[in-house]
Amino acid sequence: MSIRFLVPFVIAASASFAGLTGAQAQPCATNFSSSGVPMVSQITYRTWDLSKKAPATVLPAIVRAIQADGDFMDIRVDKASGTISAVQEVTGSGRPQILKVNARKQATGTRIDIAFTVQPGQIAPEAAVRKGLCDFLRGAR
Repeated sequence: MSIRFLVPFVIAASASFAGLTGAQAQPCATNFSSSGVPMVSQITYRTWDLSKKAPATVLPAIVRAIQADGDFMDIRVDKASGTISAVQEVTGSGRPQILKVNARKQATGTRIDIAFTVQPGQIAPEAAVRKGLCDFLRGAR
């Protein structure tokens, strides 16, 4: 077999490994999704990430990141269930946006799921929400 026949394979393999490395560097951003119809129904933005730390270490780090953001109030932590909930009300409408975090122990660490929900008739720029949620999760690494 000629080397010439292996070149496309080597290029394809290198490209796929480069893609995996990029995905591993930004798992939060690549795991991001949203559901709902803008202005008609509530919109829920979700993402998740993995941490090698235990849930007991992850939760306080995320709470500190949420507090540092300064836009959330009524931050509640339930260590027993591994959850955080917080409320954001910046529109003046009295209709809060809800942030929920769930940290679950896994064999190799902790899976952290985070969701931010805005009420029907409200919108939030997807790029800004993605950045904010990923910033909160970055503290758990």
